[in-house]
Amino acid sequence: MATSLVRRSLSRLHSSPATKLFLSRSHASEPQTTQSTPVAQNTPSIKTFQIYRWNPDSPTKPELKSYEINLNECGPMVLDALIKIKNEVDPTLTFRRSCREGICGSCAMNIDGCNGLACLTKIPANNDTMITPLPHMFVIKDLVVDMTNFYNQYKSIEPWLKRKSPATDGKEILQSKKDRAKLDGMYECILCSCCSTSCPSYWWNPESYLGPAALLHANRWIMDSRDEYTKERLDAVNDEFKLYRCHTILNCARACPKGLNPGKQIQNIKSLQA
Repeated sequence: MATSLVRRSLSRLHSSPATKLFLSRSHASEPQTTQSTPVAQNTPSIKTFQIYRWNPDSPTKPELKSYEINLNECGPMVLDALIKIKNEVDPTLTFRRSCREGICGSCAMNIDGCNGLACLTKIPANNDTMITPLPHMFVIKDLVVDMTNFYNQYKSIEPWLKRKSPATDGKEILQSKKDRAKLDGMYECILCSCCSTSCPSYWWNPESYLGPAALLHANRWIMDSRDEYTKERLDAVNDEFKLYRCHTILNCARACPKGLNPGKQIQNIKSLQA
């Protein structure tokens, strides 16, 4: 009688779902366990970059040179690809870069026909990507352009606070939140020149037309409630070429990597001239 009871209890134990799962796991062979683990695919993803190359020390003409890199071993941005090419493929490649966060504006260039920052532009999914310097600028070497004229135009609008009277308390000039909000959409400009070099009017009149970036900053100080030279600033840009070469094509707004609209600020200056 006792023997039959023991046999019944053992049969119930072996037939329970938990016991079956435990037994199946404990008796699983090692090859079966390895087989269930997915195998990682290391298929290389090769992409070609056609990069503008020109060296002033060489008599050869500018050319587009092709480079192939494995995207699986590279970061997601165009600047990551350029750094990889310079570090591992061709150390003679020259370009500007600094912050890698879209703050300094150093890595501005033309990528597949559009101006932008290499650090903020994702590597396009198409087969070949063409990278050239900013258009209609004097090239110093490879992707580095001469920014002298651009900075001189920025300097000409006197981008600093100008006062005729001292602060009331002799220390600081207060500004209301409402007046401070008027500067939104202008103070964020990082002077990368993506907007100016995408403007046809700036292409044809770079010495006389101030361009979207400089005029945006001019309006920033015109609209600043703390500045007391508003009339003088308006008179300084009230010129047929300095201001009125803008035809509101708005290439500048499409090219700005910070999402600003220089064309809107230029229109504000024109309306204030009346």
